[in-house]
Amino acid sequence: MMDNKTFIIAGIIVAVFIGVVAVFFASADPDGLESTALVVQGQKELTGGTPENAEIKEDLTDKFSYTSLMPDYALGEELGPLGGLIAIIVGIILAFLVVLGLAYGIKVTNKPAK
Repeated sequence: MMDNKTFIIAGIIVAVFIGVVAVFFASADPDGLESTALVVQGQKELTGGTPENAEIKEDLTDKFSYTSLMPDYALGEELGPLGGLIAIIVGIILAFLVVLGLAYGIKVTNKPAK
């Protein structure tokens, strides 16, 4: 039987492998939300492909906005695909740490008082 440490390490390895392999199968077309925004703005047909120069126009006047640390799962144009792989691995590790922290918090709160 596998102990917890080995199970966690194996899970991280599998998650990183799936994340790295998935980069090569990812679609260049925008997801449903972005695609819908492009259709509403008249830059794309509902059933057609996305034009190369299509860009979502946002009205951010007097509205909260932010910039993602790793937009489109990349670290900039200069790193290219390597930046995407680094972003995926960092994202997987950060997600793991968040879940580990939550699990630890739940464990501590459910521990009976002595």
